[in-house]
Amino acid sequence: MKLKTILLATLALSPLAQANTDIMTHHAYARATPPSAATSAVFAELVNNSKEDRFIVSARTDAAGKVELHDVIKEGDIMKMRQIEQIKVSANSTTILKPGSLHIMLFELKKPLVEGEKIEVEIAFANGEKQTFNAPIKKVMSGMKHH
Repeated sequence: MKLKTILLATLALSPLAQANTDIMTHHAYARATPPSAATSAVFAELVNNSKEDRFIVSARTDAAGKVELHDVIKEGDIMKMRQIEQIKVSANSTTILKPGSLHIMLFELKKPLVEGEKIEVEIAFANGEKQTFNAPIKKVMSGMKHH
């Protein structure tokens, strides 16, 4: 009887487990900060293996009091960072969050982000799904190298 219950539970939950595997996160990292810094950012490669576009609409981490989705735009000779409503991860494609471009901005850091440690980041999609990944803390130039 227990085996039958376990099998039924596994079958019932398997669509939920599969739902989160469409988006894969690679090379995630958070930018290390000096002791007095109040902000940082998270970068990653997001791979969408589904046939549908997906949209990240928010992010959160216990490491920061406030988290926003950001992009960097160029107006004339000036680069400006701005908050955006969502980050599109196109179907069967990769979206790269990187310095000077799309990224997850962390405000009101609860403590300095120290190289060698890691933070947990949760992203929420427009369809209500959420996904969590670990972001090792690295110096920006170190994080850009994929080891």
